[in-house]
Amino acid sequence: MERISSNWTFFYKRVFPVFWFGFLLLFLMVSLFVFRRSAQFPAVVFIVGPIAMIVFGFFLMKKFVFDLVDEVWDDGDSLVVINRGEEQRIALADIKNVSYTPVMNPPRAVLSLRRTTVFGDQIAFCAPVRFVPFSSSPVIADLIDRIDDARQKSAYARH
Repeated sequence: MERISSNWTFFYKRVFPVFWFGFLLLFLMVSLFVFRRSAQFPAVVFIVGPIAMIVFGFFLMKKFVFDLVDEVWDDGDSLVVINRGEEQRIALADIKNVSYTPVMNPPRAVLSLRRTTVFGDQIAFCAPVRFVPFSSSPVIADLIDRIDDARQKSAYARH
């Protein structure tokens, strides 16, 4: 089996949010401590800014990072998806569509499935990170071609 998801998934899902929210909470606490001790309280931006960044960051991460599965492995005619210790094998013929967005950080690939799995009917994973920005991923391009071949073989076998 070959891993087709990025090795950086753990960093994006677990490490970066801790740093993001931790830094903002620390900044907020220091701001509250400093301004509470001073006679004037003019810098509301030091309070409102971090709170807005926490809320904005949470919703962005919920939409684009927290839904990523931990690992996706290529096993020939199927993909093995692992998330939080659960594992699901998905036949390539059961994938309706592959959406790849290289201009995001992290780059996302979303698989739309014909059947619902334990992870839902869509599986998002962090695609391998490319050093050439805005270029397509050869791993994802190969996966799309193999999914198309598997669907054609599946349709031919039914007729």
